[in-house]
Amino acid sequence: MIEEKKKPVQEIELPRDCTFSPEDWRVLAEYWYPVAIADEVQDKPLAVKLLDMKLVCYRSEGKVVIARDLCFHRGAPLSKGWVENGEIVCPYHGFRYNCEGKCTAVPAHPSSKISPKLKLIVYPAVERYGLIWTCLGSAAEQIPDFPGWEDPDYIHILPPAFDIAGSSGRQMEGFLDVSHFAYVHTATFGDRNNSEVPQYKVRREGNELVAEYWSTVSNYGKGQENPAPEGFMWLREFRVFPPFAASLTVYFPDEGRLNILNCASPVSARYTRLFCPISRNFDKSAPVEDTIKFNLQVFAEDADMVEAQTPEDLPLDLQAEAHIPADRTSIAYRQLLTELGLGRSYTS
Repeated sequence: MIEEKKKPVQEIELPRDCTFSPEDWRVLAEYWYPVAIADEVQDKPLAVKLLDMKLVCYRSEGKVVIARDLCFHRGAPLSKGWVENGEIVCPYHGFRYNCEGKCTAVPAHPSSKISPKLKLIVYPAVERYGLIWTCLGSAAEQIPDFPGWEDPDYIHILPPAFDIAGSSGRQMEGFLDVSHFAYVHTATFGDRNNSEVPQYKVRREGNELVAEYWSTVSNYGKGQENPAPEGFMWLREFRVFPPFAASLTVYFPDEGRLNILNCASPVSARYTRLFCPISRNFDKSAPVEDTIKFNLQVFAEDADMVEAQTPEDLPLDLQAEAHIPADRTSIAYRQLLTELGLGRSYTS
């Protein structure tokens, strides 16, 4: 895991119209989440939302700045403003703020002393894996590890962010689920005639979960050439970074490795923005566009199910839904979320 620099942030109230319970919001606010594709964050302010909090994201002289999308003078959204000489300008009255959030100019009174109340709430920002990450709390936790992204022997692919009208917990559990391949992903890689789930184990490593799943379900897409030998056993290694991130390493023939980082960023309690960096050490000359198209189709297949599930939130009460042996990873995941302190009144 990669240690993050701790940066204190100003104590703030919960977002207006917060869709989380206060207790759940404060638990989730302690973790890092991606909020934007790094290449899409330039000097033009970008409006994003995390845990119901409206944020503005932009670059100031190459530095990424993330702040609450609010000018405290009259409540105007700074995302409607612009960046000039490294400072963000409020579109309502022209107030200017530097990258630390300090107000540097009030055009209506250029010679007057500026009130210290005119200061933005600024959050930590980290650029990693082609994404911009932030944390609304103390930033004491860590950004999930994804070592394949740093390996020069791998190519790196970043599909566009994908919006899902469903909870991050449900999306995460779907990513970890191994028994839905044959039914949800029949158009991409699943096979109705290969639906049996072999026994597998889940182990705990600190605050993370690791599941190693062996099966004959191919990871090559429908219509693609499949050079795997007959009876090839595919290993899928899942690693869970609570609350809403997980990596998947798929072991291909001839030492091929496909790495996927599934980051379900909770826009609200029941709306998710999915970010999914991908790296692989094979098919390096294959068109990146084909990989992006394939993965977007897989995302859409999963989203169609996640958006239809009831209850909309992930039940942490293990008595609330039935379970089968194939659900070992999702059961352990629900137990891990309970350990974080998420309340059952919200999730069940």
